[in-house]
Amino acid sequence: MKMTRAARWIGGALIALMAFGAQAQPGSGVLATPGGARDMNRQLEYAVSRSLSRTSGLDATGIAVRAHDGRVTLQGRVPDQSQAALALRTAQRVQGVRSVQSQLVVRASGR
Repeated sequence: MKMTRAARWIGGALIALMAFGAQAQPGSGVLATPGGARDMNRQLEYAVSRSLSRTSGLDATGIAVRAHDGRVTLQGRVPDQSQAALALRTAQRVQGVRSVQSQLVVRASGR
């Protein structure tokens, strides 16, 4: 069965559409789709939050994490300055983090 010219054109167009719909990998230098960037930000927020919660000696219950294009912001309250410093160092070590801004407030519990 021979392919008609129109069928070949449609097949080529479908392949091209599939190629353009592919998302860029992080760090590839190619811009991802807005939804892809949003997903990457959420994944980074999750990774940082998980790392904070698993860090020995750190009470991360009062820390919120926001991420945008590899830039992470830590917000919330910690009981002392050593906890804020530990949270900052921990977030900096997570793969995919380019920079960390701490907006953590030191406030002793019960106040």
